[in-house]
Amino acid sequence: MSTPVAAMPNGSSHGNGEPSCWVRHWAHLVEAGGAVLDVASGAGRHARFFASLGHSVTALDRDAAALNAMRDERLVTTLQADIEGAAWPVPADVKFAGIVVTNYLHRPLFPQLLRSLAPGGVLVYETFAQGNERVGKPSNPAFLLAPGELLEVVRGHLRVVAFQDGFLAQPRPAYVQRICAIKEADRSAEPADAAPPRCYELAG
Repeated sequence: MSTPVAAMPNGSSHGNGEPSCWVRHWAHLVEAGGAVLDVASGAGRHARFFASLGHSVTALDRDAAALNAMRDERLVTTLQADIEGAAWPVPADVKFAGIVVTNYLHRPLFPQLLRSLAPGGVLVYETFAQGNERVGKPSNPAFLLAPGELLEVVRGHLRVVAFQDGFLAQPRPAYVQRICAIKEADRSAEPADAAPPRCYELAG
C-alpha cells in the first residue's frame, strides 16, 4: 500500500475538496481539450476540475466507491485498477496531454507515467517529502520523496517548468515536493506564465 491517508497541505483529504493550488496554477499548460489522466484519483477533485475546463479525463483508482462518486461526470471515465499489484491498465498506445498525481507515491510507476505522456504533455506532481516524519503523517519513508527526487525522475525525459521542495507552515506543517514538467515536442517552445504559484510559501 503506497497511498498516504493524511491530508495534503491544502487541507483536503485525498480525492476530496478543492483542487490543489499547484494543479490549478499549471492546468493552463495542458493542451486545450487534451485527454488527462488523474492517477490515484480518489473521489476526483482533480478529475472534476479538468473536466470543468473541457478536458476528457480518465480517473484511475483502485477504490470502486470513490470512483462511483464520479458516475455522473460527463467528461470523466473511471478506471478501477490495482496499479501497485497488477499490470498498468492503460493501453500502451494511449497517451495523455496531461497527467496529474497528488498525495500519492509508488515509485515503480514513474517510468510508466513518463511513457504515458504525449509529446507536449504536462506532468503535474505533488506529494509529501522527507522531513514530514518530524511534523506529522505520512512518516513512512516509502511515502516520502527524497530531496530533489522528482527532478531526477524527469531528468533527460521532460523539461522542468517549475519545482518546489520544502516546508509549509500553513495551513498545517508539512514537507512537500512539487513539479510541473513538459514532454516537449518542440524544445524551442516556452510556456507562458512559468512562475510557480504563491498559494503557499515553501521554505527550503
